[in-house]
Amino acid sequence: MLKEKELSVGCVVMAAGNAERFGENKLAAVVDGKTLMERALEAVPAKALAAVCVVTQYDAAAALAERFGFRCVRNDRPEDGLSRTVRLGTEALCEECGAILYLVSDQPRLRRESVRALLDFYRAHPDRIVAASHDGRRGNPCVFPADYFPELRALTGDVGGSAVIRKHENALLLFEIGENELTDVDTKEALEKMKAES
Repeated sequence: MLKEKELSVGCVVMAAGNAERFGENKLAAVVDGKTLMERALEAVPAKALAAVCVVTQYDAAAALAERFGFRCVRNDRPEDGLSRTVRLGTEALCEECGAILYLVSDQPRLRRESVRALLDFYRAHPDRIVAASHDGRRGNPCVFPADYFPELRALTGDVGGSAVIRKHENALLLFEIGENELTDVDTKEALEKMKAES
């Protein structure tokens, strides 16, 4: 029988990147009247989670996290790369959660229902890493059980959970969601293309 903590899942919303390819803070970019940051937080199924932590360097994102009732952890060294955001979020939640869902902030079509379904799928396979995918192509978000927290906390440079997954491919399960939900916007061109297609 799994203990309550092992079934308790936290969420780290990763919102600290410098967005160099985008050319400015892309989290402030607007899709259908809402910023990417707002859309990311709306995709979080808070009632299905034990805790939600937003890791960011931006004041606007921190204020929005507070409005949603989520914790905020400041990343004061975003230049250290994605690993620092992963580490800060993991450290903030690892004591109270048996698994952590890592959610990026630049998938404006990601639906809360899909994230909740992914969590349900993880809870049926709590010893596995679970990642959203489409047609076998892995994407975000991903859920890691506590066994992988030490490796996530040990990451360095501009790498995230993918580096851990590559070491444990046999532990990975994919959960199918819509292709458009997996689409991220790394550039202004990608954002404009997404808007044109909607």
